[in-house]
Order: sequence, then structure tokens, then C-alpha cells
Amino acid sequence: MTTGFTRRGALAAMGATSLVTMAGQAQAADVTLKLSNYLPPRHGFTASFMAPWAAEITERTNGAVAVELFDATSAFGKIDRQADQVRAGVIDIALGLNGIPRDRYPSAAVIEMPFLVEDAGAGSKALWELYKEGALGTDYEDFKVLGLFTHHGGLFHTVNKPVRRLEDLAGLRLRTPSPAVSAMLEATGASPVGMPPSAIYENLQKGSLNGVVTTWDLVGAIRANELLKYHTDARAYVAGFHVVMNQGKYDGLPAEIRDVLDDMTGDNLVAKFGEWWGAWDARGRTDAIERGNEIIEIDAGTRMEWRAQLQPMIDGFLAGMAKQGVADPQALYARAQELVSGFESA
Repeated sequence: MTTGFTRRGALAAMGATSLVTMAGQAQAADVTLKLSNYLPPRHGFTASFMAPWAAEITERTNGAVAVELFDATSAFGKIDRQADQVRAGVIDIALGLNGIPRDRYPSAAVIEMPFLVEDAGAGSKALWELYKEGALGTDYEDFKVLGLFTHHGGLFHTVNKPVRRLEDLAGLRLRTPSPAVSAMLEATGASPVGMPPSAIYENLQKGSLNGVVTTWDLVGAIRANELLKYHTDARAYVAGFHVVMNQGKYDGLPAEIRDVLDDMTGDNLVAKFGEWWGAWDARGRTDAIERGNEIIEIDAGTRMEWRAQLQPMIDGFLAGMAKQGVADPQALYARAQELVSGFESA
């Protein structure tokens, strides 16, 4: 293997495709990285993040690295297998949702407490800072962690019943993305239902779900706005996500490739998610408006009232984290609040 990247300059110009899998390029590369996520190819995970990221690493290494992308349409696109595939080495890098499988990352779940985070930029930086401080314990000990992030504060999207008060959630069957959101819904009298994004539309259509607790971008990406009529923009919660790499694969890379990878991940990657989520959410919101759906805005004062109502649930969830081995969850929550507040006011 050559130590520099001079012999592949010609291939760098070819790196702008969303799937870097052309035969000539794969044959010429010294390293092939397999990346996966669990959402459709038109979702921003692939369109805004992974496809441009793949092209950039190929360009910056002058073709020494080829990248193959896999999404929900592939055998590697199962939401509950992202991290496991990385651990097994069948995928090199994966973007996964912390809450599925449940309880896999108990310390990181602190960022998902109700009404803690409104902005994806602040939430992502806070979660990443907790990781860098060592506050997340052993959550990601088996991996090379390339980034952690959150989305913007999520909504209650419903088919027939508008949610104007917290009490309006009672009796509704709502898709949930994580144990923390499930606990929040149960505290309001709603019934949380876990399922992958690919199953949401069908279950809304059949009436098995009354709605979903998720972001603007997801309801747009899976066309759920066709069925949903009400969107309560409470910025009620966020989900945590991880971008993890097989540690052995990372350690085995040439130093110059690791340097490029390091520069394209960590702080530099995490800083991009706020802007990305803004663009992704805007598309879903615009789609809902164009369909004539009602958007119910919840003001800051009401959000704080709802959080106060949910304080017993928050305390109970933190107590459960302690039983899972999380050291001093109350202190961890206080630190998360401090970081989020600092980043949101910056």
C-alpha cells in the first residue's frame, strides 16, 4: 500500500456519486468501508450525511477509500441491528437509534428526558460533551464512536384527535422511538407502541396507531402526512442517535486514513446536525402545511407546565437508570440540563 494519496487523484473526481460502489473505483481502492442506516434512501441520513460524507472521504484520500452505503432497502437496514452489525464486523460504520434495542445505552438516555432539548444543535453537542467527559459510562465501550447526536424537539402527530393539552394523549396508541418516550406516554395515559419507521404508515392506515411521536422529517420521509391531520409542536422530547465504527477496522487503517476520518467525525461531524435537522424538518413541515393539516403550537410557558406535570415520571425514569447500573443519574441529568442550557443560549 502506498503511504500517500498521489496515485489515486484521477479517481477523486468520481467521488460525487451517492453510492460509491462503481466497480472500477472499488477495485482501485485500498480500503472499502461499509456504512449503514435504517431509513429510506431519500431521508437526510443518506442524502445529506452519508452520501456526501462517502464522496468526501474518497476525495480526501484520493481514492484510497471506497465507500458502500446501505439503507432500509437493504439487508443491512434493520433498525435493531445497526450496532450489532458493526460489532460483528459485517458493517464498518452504522448510524443507529439509541432506543432500539431498548436499554442498550442507559446513560445516554438522559438526553431524552421530556422537555429537556428543543434544538438539535444544542442537544447533539450536549450529548457528545457528556460522552467526551466520560459521563456515559460503558454505553459505547465496544466501539470507535464517531459521533452522537439528537434531533430537534419532537412532536405528537395524530390522525383524528388533536392534542392541545397533555391530558389529550390519554387513550391514544402512539408509536414510540425509545423507552424514555414510552415512559412519558404511559405517564399521560397513552399506550406506546414500538415499531420500525418502515411499519408506521401501514399501521396508521389500518388504524392500529392513532399517531406517532416523532420529528417533522420522519413523517415527511415516510409520507405519513397523507394520513395524519394534527401536529402538536410541543418540542416534547428528543431521541439520541449514534454513529459507531468497528474498533478493529478503525485500528487497522493506515495512519493517514485515520487522520482524515478523525477530521471528518467527532466535533466536526456533531456540529453539523443542527443545520441538517433544520433542513430535514422544514421539508416535513412544509408538506403538512401544503396538505392542509393543522399545526398546534405549544408555547414555552405551557411546555414548562407540562414538564412539571411529568416530573414524577422523570424521577422514576432516573431511578430506573440507577438500577441499570448508571452512576448517579440525578447528577447526570443535572449536567445534561446545564450543557443543553449553555449550548442553547450560546
